[in-house]
Amino acid sequence: MSEPEGGDNRRGAIAGLIIAAALLAVGVWLARDLSTASKMQDCVMSGRTNCNVIEPAR
Repeated sequence: MSEPEGGDNRRGAIAGLIIAAALLAVGVWLARDLSTASKMQDCVMSGRTNCNVIEPAR
């Protein structure tokens, strides 16, 4: 009797998990980027001239 091949099922599941994690990471990055752009546009549209992001010194 031959053993059933379980390696293909695991490879597919792992590949699906990696793809899902990559899509999640891209979605989070895109949401943060769009949020930042939206805040900048809101600032500019309100007529302010000092909308630059000031990063604290480390």
